[in-house]
Amino acid sequence: MPGAPVLDEIKIVIEDIGKGGGKEPPSGGDGGGDGGKHGRPGPPSPRRYYTGIALGIVSILMFFMALASAYLVQRATSSRWVPVHLPVILWANTMILLASSATMEQARKRLSRADVSGFRTLWLATTMLGLAFLAGQLVAWRLLVAQGIYVSTNQGSSFFYIFTAVHGVHLLGGISALIYVARRNFETAKVSLSIAAEVTSYYWHFMDGLWLFLLALLYLGK
Repeated sequence: MPGAPVLDEIKIVIEDIGKGGGKEPPSGGDGGGDGGKHGRPGPPSPRRYYTGIALGIVSILMFFMALASAYLVQRATSSRWVPVHLPVILWANTMILLASSATMEQARKRLSRADVSGFRTLWLATTMLGLAFLAGQLVAWRLLVAQGIYVSTNQGSSFFYIFTAVHGVHLLGGISALIYVARRNFETAKVSLSIAAEVTSYYWHFMDGLWLFLLALLYLGK
């Protein structure tokens, strides 16, 4: 799956941050008093991690745009297209996911005020809301199955399951990043926890926005 390597890259980015990858290189290009003969180049700037997550987001976006294009073409040209009536729980799931973005931003605000305890509490709340969203998506699947609607039932149902499943997998990658940042000890790291939290938040907010796009696409596909 095109998105799977991206999730691995996100985890590597967070791990590198925890190892001190965000330390600024020492000033002066001559390597110090020895004329640079024995000086070591400083660690890369945190900007590389922002660039990495941006490239990952673009990769995922292109993948979903390809799926969306196929969806629109099939819906417009297929004579066998049967729309899927979206389970009502999807709207509740959407509110849960939006709430998770709100708690994440509140967590980062607490961190900026040096309230680490408040940060961890709200960060955990974000993680739990993400898990609740995934659980709600599984409930939506079960509701469709109870109606006899499966992946292979028709083209509309196939796209519904594909969209929600692939988004869920990528969101699970974001949850893994949330857990990693929460458990990582940054006290001895050479970079602050706020950078790791910020990089993770970019991905998480993107997943929220992507879900809103998919939901609108599926709703209009009715």
